[in-house]
Amino acid sequence: MSDQPSRKPLISGNWKMHLNHFDALRLVQELSYKVTEDDVAAVDISLHPPFTDLRTVQTVIDADRLPFLLGAQHCHHEEKGAFTGEVAPAMLAKLNVSYVIAGHSERREVFGETDETVNLKVRAILTAGMVPILCVGETLAERDAQQAEAKVAGQIRAGLDGVNAQQVAGMVIAYEPIWAIGTGRTASAEDAQAMCAFVRSTVRDTLGNDAAEGVRVQYGGSVKPANAKELMTQPDIDGALVGGASLEADPFARIAQYRL
Repeated sequence: MSDQPSRKPLISGNWKMHLNHFDALRLVQELSYKVTEDDVAAVDISLHPPFTDLRTVQTVIDADRLPFLLGAQHCHHEEKGAFTGEVAPAMLAKLNVSYVIAGHSERREVFGETDETVNLKVRAILTAGMVPILCVGETLAERDAQQAEAKVAGQIRAGLDGVNAQQVAGMVIAYEPIWAIGTGRTASAEDAQAMCAFVRSTVRDTLGNDAAEGVRVQYGGSVKPANAKELMTQPDIDGALVGGASLEADPFARIAQYRL
């Protein structure tokens, strides 16, 4: 069992394709009134708005010295080039983005991203000086077929190919059971803990104990204020990747305040 207190939890709000930049500004300001100094001493909080909101959110965080870390939902792995509609990691870094999600299930399932392209993104994010949040998880069919661990292990090994143990120790891996995203269904705390522990053991088997003890493992899948405490107090769960509940200040703040 891991020594959880050595890993500061990371609560990440993935806004997906929601909120224009006016809405984003209002949400960040509302969050700033609800999140206290004690909260940010206990947890890190990252906000992942759509690309069109990034500059607005960065400006308000910097100008008002708000205790939030800026995140992005996606990037391309190339530094520049003829990739219409894409965003390079270095462009995000210039906006003081700290965390970038790589391989979210929606990017894999809807946009056809493969383990290989996700790995390229992970390495590019690290090269640009940001932290990847590598997403892994199984479908309901894979879980019912007893293939959950094989699927997740394969995604971890492929996603971390070419990444060294020291880099992995500073990363985040988000376990998101695909069947629990946006469905209202949530893995039980015991199930979530078992899979997050498996994520850590896979990292340990692949890159050693230091990497396994350093990496933060988030749970993502219909996280709400009602289940946040039960999930977050599991020994191998070091944070939450929050979708729908991050679109309003009150529920997201309450998730960040799960310990109260």
